[in-house]
Amino acid sequence: MTTFAPADLASVHTLPQLLAYRAAATPNAEAYRAYDNNAQAWASLTWAQARERVGLWTRALATMGLPTGARVAILLPNGLDAMSIDQATLAYACVPVPLHAIDNPGSIAYILSDCEASLLVLEDVEQWQRIQAVGTPLPQLKAVVLTRPGASGDTTAPVPVVPLADWLARASKHPPMQTPPCAADLAAIVYTSGTTGKPKGVMLTHRNVVSDVKAVLQRIQPTVEDVFLSFLPLSHTFERTAGYYLPMAAGSCVAYARSVALLAEDLRTVRPTVLISVPRIYERVHAKVLEKLASSRLKTRLFEAAVAVGWRRFSLVHGLPTPGADEERAAGAWARLPWIVLEPLVARPLLEQFGGRVRVAVSGGAPLSPAIARCFLGLGLPLLQGYGMTETAPVVSVNTPKDNRPASVGRALPGVEVRIGDNRELQVRGPIVMKGYWNRPEDTARILSTDGWLGTGDQAEIIDGRIHIRGRIKEIIVTSTGEKVPPADLELAIMADPLFEQAFVVGENLPFIACVAVLHREEWLRLARETGLDAKDPASLNHPAVHKAALERIARQTASFARYAVPRAVYFTLEPWTIENTFMTPTLKLKRSNLMAHFAAAIEAMYKR
Repeated sequence: MTTFAPADLASVHTLPQLLAYRAAATPNAEAYRAYDNNAQAWASLTWAQARERVGLWTRALATMGLPTGARVAILLPNGLDAMSIDQATLAYACVPVPLHAIDNPGSIAYILSDCEASLLVLEDVEQWQRIQAVGTPLPQLKAVVLTRPGASGDTTAPVPVVPLADWLARASKHPPMQTPPCAADLAAIVYTSGTTGKPKGVMLTHRNVVSDVKAVLQRIQPTVEDVFLSFLPLSHTFERTAGYYLPMAAGSCVAYARSVALLAEDLRTVRPTVLISVPRIYERVHAKVLEKLASSRLKTRLFEAAVAVGWRRFSLVHGLPTPGADEERAAGAWARLPWIVLEPLVARPLLEQFGGRVRVAVSGGAPLSPAIARCFLGLGLPLLQGYGMTETAPVVSVNTPKDNRPASVGRALPGVEVRIGDNRELQVRGPIVMKGYWNRPEDTARILSTDGWLGTGDQAEIIDGRIHIRGRIKEIIVTSTGEKVPPADLELAIMADPLFEQAFVVGENLPFIACVAVLHREEWLRLARETGLDAKDPASLNHPAVHKAALERIARQTASFARYAVPRAVYFTLEPWTIENTFMTPTLKLKRSNLMAHFAAAIEAMYKR
């Protein structure tokens, strides 16, 4: 089952060929770096060793006798095991179904049933027991493999549960032959995050993924010297393509972060040169910076000056309008300090939080706040916003270090066509567009035309060849007065204030816009002191004085919006919205219908007031 190694990247048409090409091209270069808990140290794997490891997993999979195209569900955190079973599944011409490691058991059970998974690979038996407890029949499931060291299995159960060591020990040196996959075969079924209704399985072929990787490679151009830090879940197509297959194509090293909780430490230890992230990570760093600055007026003014001066420098380099007189005055006399002074005092310490040597930081998966982009770009983080969706494998467009317009999501990738259709919808066509939705021909027909154009559901403009996303068609709020408001843009603007950890705006068929928000705990304590309230009293959160102060802050953040878009009522909580409490999708998007239902009484009260 050894895949032939193509002579060059142009000859690569499938993902097994991609690994074979890389292992042959740079066999001794560092491929992966992961933390060894036993040794309490980081350990590395070369490309030759990675291919050998995948070969063992492939032979173990072959002993199961699964047919071509069988689905293998992978419920693992990022790491060598997730990489190995993914590559083994592809090499054996089966189809990986990546699952989010912290998704709820009901959603996982639904996906296992919907895709008719033959094998499930996860960490421990407790996860499997929670999935079983849902009660969803899984007649196609032949085995469950547990990867956690020391895990005990149960081969007598209706679905045999096998520890990884035992499963690998069964690997035959001469497994049955299997025809390798071709470009038209499925490379994954990736389930959409399901902001409404049941998730849909997006069928991505080897051609889809390899085409996207090759096109992104022309824009981002990582090298064998680059180090990626992988922390987005591999169930996220953005991470699969840009943080996993792209470095394989380039020969870059991928270091697997230990956890999100330890991400700040891992950034400083690994010191990545390429970051693939969603906006939430940049927002968290920004919020932490503002939190530290709050106690010092001097540091705050220096920070504001550094951002203003840095943004002016960035604007000049990229041909953007430079800040006007009003903005210069707002920055004050501090903005007249030279960059040679501001850079070591402000910019360099911030960049050290990312490891100090990031040369490309890509933000995708959701819109990036203009205020966040301006801050980081001004301080020297080479932040590139891109655009895509699971159905496009996923990258459609991205800015580049030499052509970076942060108000846009860049130009369409080479080989990708874009156009504006009815209702200003962005439409995409090209080799990156999915085959369709698994077992959902009607849903496929609704989004994918017979001539290959995919409706993204996003409103956009194309200006000078660059794509500008204006909002989701389905999420546009239409008030009872007929005004149309894009909620995501408004929420991003509100969250630029560190008081607001998360924000959710409402107003569909209602007379005005209102906002439900999660307050940042430290900022809430500060606001409570300023308003003379007891922060420990739950009633204080929604005291009229707090609402008044918060609405003034929201008004400042949303000054560029039309007056009808500015929230006129608010409701606050300190309980974060997470995947676990079902208010966020696995890709960190708001589940608006769940939030509407949960806060129904509070929303009704806001409008009665």
